Amino acid sequence: MTRLIEQLNSIVGKAAVITDPQEVTPYATDWRKRYFGMPLAVVKPASTAEVAAVVKLCAATRTGIVPQGGNTSLCGGATPLAAEDANRFAPGGAQIVLKLSRMNRVRAVDPVNNTVTVEAGCVLANVQQEAAAAGRLFPLSLAAEGSCEIGGNLSTNAGGTAVLRYGNARDLVLGLEVVLPDGRIWDGLRALRKDNTGYDLKQLFVGAEGTLGIITAAVLKLFPRPRARATALVALESPARALELLSHMQGACGDRVTGFELMSAFCLSLVTRHFPATRLPFARTYAQYVLLELSDTASAESLDAALQAALGEAAERGLALDAAVATSETQAAALWALRENIPEAQVREGQQIKHDISVPISCIAEYIDVTDAELQRAFPGVRMVTFGHLGDGNLHYNIAPPAGADADAFMARASAVSRVVHDGVARFSGSISAEHGLGQYKRGEILRYKSPLEMELMRRIKAALDPQGIMNPGKVLQ
Repeated sequence: MTRLIEQLNSIVGKAAVITDPQEVTPYATDWRKRYFGMPLAVVKPASTAEVAAVVKLCAATRTGIVPQGGNTSLCGGATPLAAEDANRFAPGGAQIVLKLSRMNRVRAVDPVNNTVTVEAGCVLANVQQEAAAAGRLFPLSLAAEGSCEIGGNLSTNAGGTAVLRYGNARDLVLGLEVVLPDGRIWDGLRALRKDNTGYDLKQLFVGAEGTLGIITAAVLKLFPRPRARATALVALESPARALELLSHMQGACGDRVTGFELMSAFCLSLVTRHFPATRLPFARTYAQYVLLELSDTASAESLDAALQAALGEAAERGLALDAAVATSETQAAALWALRENIPEAQVREGQQIKHDISVPISCIAEYIDVTDAELQRAFPGVRMVTFGHLGDGNLHYNIAPPAGADADAFMARASAVSRVVHDGVARFSGSISAEHGLGQYKRGEILRYKSPLEMELMRRIKAALDPQGIMNPGKVLQ
């Protein structure tokens, strides 16, 4: 392996190849501290040409490649395999981490065409800022936007809080540049909204988690920058009422409804417990809450009037029990902090069994009612930490152990708990992964829910593009 490291040094420079075990550890550990890998090295290319040269070398030596951006994956998709799995999945048991963070240039901004061309290592928040500087909006927004990178966002088809209006990452990409598993570079950086010339190859790589090739650059869609936002926290009695409110708000405000986030009372109790400076704007506790945001290129006054009128009608119909409307950017940020601090509050609370699921929007309330009841029968006293993007059918349906219970003993039953959750998803024609991907975490679980034909087609595509199996081995497929 000394020869391989020397060759990597010659491609990207010795300073860009990390082999010291202590220095490698942060790149070999996932965000949730669930997976700990053993790569030969962390390699940091600075250009597409360097990526291609590294991939050619790895193809020649049958070395597994784990592409990594901000390393914010929640399913171990960007983490190298542990020794046992590496021997099982990586062609020769060897793997490197290909860290793309040095490739962080914004190559072009075209306000007239409403596009931005960026390299894979661009941090999402920086892309948002580049768009804003051009008077445009890049709408992809998620909690990790200060550290996650565009290559990873596209590789996992990231979702976030604005999917309701703008779609997933898949909907925001027009073109890609990809290094294929044999080291060739596919230049698909087309900034076209209409291109009906055969298979849409870019969509093969979006959501593939680096198992088919390495995204090195992308042409992304921009949108007119909203002049105004209106934000409110609405109290409701149930998820069913939240669905009625969603329908009402969309009927009253159309596509100005940008965000619609459902949060249970227990979720917000965790936030107020672990972030003591946080306050709810209501005198009493309600069962459910929706964080609602409108955005528009119209004036703030007209948007506020539309929100107030729609909420007034919702209250008259009994959909909204109470509502707090932000009157400043500071207040809006405070309301969003309630939602954004839920994941960190969960971490501080202790171990929980987490799920990222989706069902048809119309089924969300029934899914929650049925699955909550099944879990209580099977595991009495469990506490549901349910929140998510109700407007696009995506729930983070998480389960905390009963109060005072042995957390380790409860976590030992994680597979049984997840089976209840995921079997329920299947009954409602949903998905066991809405926006986090499969990675290592769900590569076996998906076999229970996808048909044999679907799995066969996925394996055939993988074999056609990556016959040696060097691209992110042990992820998505097994």
